[in-house]
Amino acid sequence: MAGMGVIIVIGAIIASMVVANYMYTQYTTNYIEAVAGKPIIVGPVEYTLSFEGTHEGSKEVKPENTFVKIGITAKNISNEKTIISGGQFYIVDEKEQKHEAVFGEFSSKDLFLETLEPNKPIERTTQFDIPYDEEKKYKIIIRPQKDQSTVDTAVVCITNC
Repeated sequence: MAGMGVIIVIGAIIASMVVANYMYTQYTTNYIEAVAGKPIIVGPVEYTLSFEGTHEGSKEVKPENTFVKIGITAKNISNEKTIISGGQFYIVDEKEQKHEAVFGEFSSKDLFLETLEPNKPIERTTQFDIPYDEEKKYKIIIRPQKDQSTVDTAVVCITNC
């Protein structure tokens, strides 16, 4: 009788380990790497990023350091509408410090919150306030929106790749 209890406990331990391993593999972030100018797919959206240079802001919004501007072409490759926002994008410097996008009215193409229709690409820009050095390597991280149901995260090299 005690031998049967030991077998049940060992079976339960093995089953819980199998379930835990399955859940780990299903929800672990999948990093996809690319360089600027090359398309990359994150969930239902195909992105193409480009480095658009630096600027000193507008009359209303001035940077603490320098604004680094990126161009974003986004195309919804699914059959349903989806949303993208500037909050999905982060810039990472050589020290692996992550900086969020800065929202402002710098141009009519600034990305804040956009609904993407299926197969209709849009072109937007966003910027980051960072201590920019043209000799250093910078990467953009693209994280999916919650409703996009993916574990993919893109890492796109934009300068000195």
